[in-house]
Amino acid sequence: MHSDRASLKLKIAAAAGLLFLHLPILLIFVYAFTTEEKSFQWPPPGYTLKWFAATWDRPDVWEAMGLSLKVAAISTLLAMILGTLCAAAVSRTKFFGRESISLLVILPIALPGVVTGIALRSAFSIAEVPFSTWTIVLGHATFCVVIVYNNAVARFRRTSGSLIEASMDLGANLFQTLRYVILPNIATALVVGGMLAFALSFDEVIVTTFTAGQQQTLPIWMLEELVRPRERPVTNVVAMVVVLVTLLPILGAYYLTRGTEAVAGQGK
Repeated sequence: MHSDRASLKLKIAAAAGLLFLHLPILLIFVYAFTTEEKSFQWPPPGYTLKWFAATWDRPDVWEAMGLSLKVAAISTLLAMILGTLCAAAVSRTKFFGRESISLLVILPIALPGVVTGIALRSAFSIAEVPFSTWTIVLGHATFCVVIVYNNAVARFRRTSGSLIEASMDLGANLFQTLRYVILPNIATALVVGGMLAFALSFDEVIVTTFTAGQQQTLPIWMLEELVRPRERPVTNVVAMVVVLVTLLPILGAYYLTRGTEAVAGQGK
């Protein structure tokens, strides 16, 4: 009886915690359909789909979304290349300063975004690099690399080195070993790392603020609309889109990592 009561209290506490975390997101979805244009009444006076049409007809929304998708895609590609190479070097070779390099790779995700943003802006200013899409990409790549690196290095360490040695002994060259042995074993880790990096880049705000110049990604557009709104519910529609775009890669990463605890050659 006592254990059942404790279990009930635990379930109530868990439900309360989940409600606290997700209720604001649910409110965004509700207010994307409200008929009220200037304020947020509760309950909403009515529901309409007109704000979705209004958002569709806003060229500034499409421009900001296009920039966000472009930056996220390029940043993710760079992160997958650099993160994988760093993970391979750290997990497969031994050299002086290896742990220090590993620490430096993951440092950007540990630092506050404001510190990273100020550092990047100072570096670009000193180097006289004009702010553009590429400065945003470089800013996002600094933390996207960490996501890919963490996934790849964990998978490399779980993959037995004897598989690579066996491939070489059987006459495979480096490219064949990479294609038929290494990539199949780390593919899921790379895809998951890339999906998470894309989601993180798409909704990033702080670092983008310092590296964007006059350009607007979708999160920056939302911040400016909250200060000087033209059509307040449009911001909620865009916020709902951002939630969905970032949620899908996260869900995909979750389902891809299920059942991948076993790696070929592990423990042999």
